Order: sequence, then structure tokens, then C-alpha cells
Amino acid sequence: MTAALTGLKPLLKATLKQDRKNIAPWVVLISVLSASSIWAWRWIFPELPDRRAFAVAVGANPAMELIFGPARNLLTNDGFNAWRAGSLGAFFAGLMGILIVVRNSRADEDSGQAELIASGVVTRQARLLVAVLMGVIAAVALGVFCFLLTWVSGGEVAPTAVISASFACSALLFAAVTAVAAQLGSDARTASTLSIGALGFFFVLRGYLDSSDAADWTLWLTPLGWLEKTLPAVENRWWPLLPVVALAVVLVGSALVLQNRRDFGLGMIVPRPGPASAPRFGLTALTWRLHRAALVTWLCAFAFLGLVFGNLASSAGDLLADNPAAQQILASGATSPQELSFAFVATILQIGGIIAAIVGAQVVMRMHAEQTAYRIEPLLAGAVRRPRYFATNVLLALGAVACCLALEGTVMGWVVSRSDAGFSFGDVLRQALCTIPAVWVLTCIGTAAVGAKPSKRLVGWLVIVATFGITLLGPSFKLPEWMLSISPLHHVPLVIAADPDWGNLAWLALVACGFLLVGFLGFGRRDVV
Repeated sequence: MTAALTGLKPLLKATLKQDRKNIAPWVVLISVLSASSIWAWRWIFPELPDRRAFAVAVGANPAMELIFGPARNLLTNDGFNAWRAGSLGAFFAGLMGILIVVRNSRADEDSGQAELIASGVVTRQARLLVAVLMGVIAAVALGVFCFLLTWVSGGEVAPTAVISASFACSALLFAAVTAVAAQLGSDARTASTLSIGALGFFFVLRGYLDSSDAADWTLWLTPLGWLEKTLPAVENRWWPLLPVVALAVVLVGSALVLQNRRDFGLGMIVPRPGPASAPRFGLTALTWRLHRAALVTWLCAFAFLGLVFGNLASSAGDLLADNPAAQQILASGATSPQELSFAFVATILQIGGIIAAIVGAQVVMRMHAEQTAYRIEPLLAGAVRRPRYFATNVLLALGAVACCLALEGTVMGWVVSRSDAGFSFGDVLRQALCTIPAVWVLTCIGTAAVGAKPSKRLVGWLVIVATFGITLLGPSFKLPEWMLSISPLHHVPLVIAADPDWGNLAWLALVACGFLLVGFLGFGRRDVV
């Protein structure tokens, strides 16, 4: 056993020194997500009537449970923290664990760095365990730092400790999942796709079970449901974390076994062999080939989301009928039951739009990756001109966004039309299509950044995160209208309303064209090397 771990300690020390700058931002941001919940609760809801009104608003929107989980105790700061940061923080912690293990395992094999390390006195088991231990260290650092920051901010000891431990366990579990995926996939991209796909599936499943009238035991079908079973700020249970840790240990052991059965640089899933001769195709076909696998995967994911969200939308009327908060709103005459149910559908489609914005951002950000890999310059040195290259990638990004939302709306509408929800297939599909221009605005902001100033390309991701927060939490937090208007999704009309404002779609398209123009002009004038 000692021989199998030869080189573990020095390699872990070197890797930790090299990768700590990539880990620290994740630890800080997830911890701030928790601590800021304590600050926000005291600042936004200083009085008990404000907290009760917020609890009513959240309870009347089952779509909130899809992302944040059930709100069990919104009258205390720790209960608000458990709702706002619990499920979302666990998701981001899992994503942190995935990226750490991929970066220090499969990515090193793809770059050749692992082969260089293997030429020394370092075993294969040690190299994989170093990647896993990096995930463990990050998980522990997240748990400790999140607890201290949230506790100093005013959180109670017991619920804060449970929330922080659940974040750490999520990072640990998905680091272990990625250790297995790194043995299955033939490269870093495949390993990332498998791991993030698993995380996304379990998150959506958890959201569906929380939002529907599923039995309580069904939460055991997803590991993220196990973390929810800790019930922070309610019962503060520790024992649901034990199966999470046990599963992580089993997965790491499985990864070590699989590693000994695969060839170095390859995976258990054998990639499809390429053609015997180089194919001849143009720029459009080349751009499609670069993104084909990812886009097909995303389209399958949106079909699945349409099926899941369609089932939720079909039961929206029953969920709202059994919801005391929704009944309170209806009794006040604020809206009709049909509009309240369709607002739930529109909110779900807005969530799909935010996910579709990630698809568009990935496509446009790939241009920068191709630039840094010095693969754009040979293209532009030939017959390909800058505007054509840029336009081909941008059109693919905008088309991918439109196809994803149209597919989700089609599947949702088909599912809803088979129920007695009170609105038709056409209503749902038209609402999905109306969401596309708003998502195009988000994609075009990232396009402008990549085209004009690649060093500021993080703006493309920040606007998606900001839109997520404003769209889902803004109305409940009673943000002023000018702040809500920052989100493009706020301007999407409700198609079944008596007088929908269709002019907003034209304004959204105009804003998107403005950002596109900035991107085209910037890409035409700047250096690409």
C-alpha cells in the first residue's frame, strides 16, 4: 500500500501551491452567498410583518422551490439562509469539486503534464488521489470559512454549522463523482460533461420533487436531497451527511479500480475513430463541428427539462389551489387563477432562458479559447475574413439559444396540452418564443465583451448571474422597478394577458443588435494574437 502512494506528499504539496489561487474564489463566493443571506434578511425585512409578507410571496410561487428548495422557516435569519443559500450553495460547491478534480486529473493527461509527472517516482494511484485530496482540502476549507464568515455575520452556531457542512459534503461527493468520470471519459471535456451532467440531473430532480406533490421519501433518490434532509434552522440534523460521505468513499475506491484498467491518456469510453482522410468543409461546417457534441447534449437536456417542467406546469393549478399563500393572493383580487398558474409557467420558462443563456455564452466564449490556442490566426491568414468568422460563431450561438428554448417550449406545451391546466400548447410555445429575444440580449452582451475586450469576457457570465438573482428574487425582495428593469427577462410579456406589451420584444431586439454591433466593430479592430 505504501508503494502505491509513492510521490503522493510532494505532488500534493506542489499541486496545492499551484492551484490554491483557483480554489480560493470559489470558497469565498459560496461563503459570501451564505453570509449575505444573514445581512440581507436583517436589512430587507427588519420587521415581522415584512417577513410574513415575504413568506407569503415565496409560498405563492412554487417555481422558487425548483431552485431554492422549500422555505421552511422564513421568519428567522438562519431559516432564510437555509432557503436562499442551501440548495444553491450545494450546487456551486459540487461544481467547485468537479472543476478541481478535472483540472488536476484528466486535464493534466490531455496537456501532457501528467506524462511528465509519471516519468518521475510518482504512481498512478498517487496522481489520482492528489486530485481527490485537492477536492477534499477545498471542501474542508469551504466548510470552515463559510461557518466562520456566516457565524460572524450573525448566524446561529447549529444551523450555520449544518449548512456549512452540507456545502463541504456536496463538494466532496462530486469530487468523487468526477474521479470516476475521469476514468470513463477519454478527455477532460468528456469527464466534465459527465460530472456536470450528473450534478445538473440531481439538482433538477431535487427541484422537481420539492416543487411537486411527491412523497417525502423520494428526496432520497438524489444526493442533493440527502443534504436537504439535514433541515438546517429547523431540526439541524447531522446524520443525513453520513451516507454522502460513505458514497464519496465508495466512488473514490471505484475510481482507483477503474484507473488500473484503462490505458494512460484514454478512458473506459472509447472515442469514435475519425475518418481515414481529412474532410473538406467550409467555415460554417467547421464551427458546427467544434460545438456539435456540446449542443446536441444541451438539446437533449432541454428536452428533458421540458418534460420535467411540463409535468410541473400541468399540476400548477392543483399546487396553487392547495397553497394557502396563493389563496391569500387570490382572495385579495390581485390576479385570476389562470394568470397565476400561467405566471408559474412563465417563471419556469425564464429559468430555462437563463440556462439557455449559458449555452450561448459557451459558444461565444469558445472564440476566445480558440484565440488563445492560436487556432484563429491560421484561419484568418487564408480566405476567411474577420466579420465572416465572427458572424458564423455568433449566429450559431443565437441559433442554439433559440432552438433550446423552442424545444423546451414545444415539449412543455405538449405535456401541458394533455392535461387540464387551462392553457394550450400554443400558449406555452408562444411564451417560450417570446423569451428568446431577452436571452439574446444576455448572449450579445457576452459577444460584445469577447469581440471588443476579451479581458473583460467575465462580464458575459456576470450578467447571467445578475439576471438570475434579479429575475427570481427581485419581486420577492420588492426591488424598485428601475432595478427589476435591468433584467431583460422582466420585459417579456405574458402572452395570455389582456393587453400584452409586444413592443418590449422590439426594444429587446434593438438592444441585442446594439451589443452585436459593439462586438463586430471591436473584433474587426483589435489584435487576435
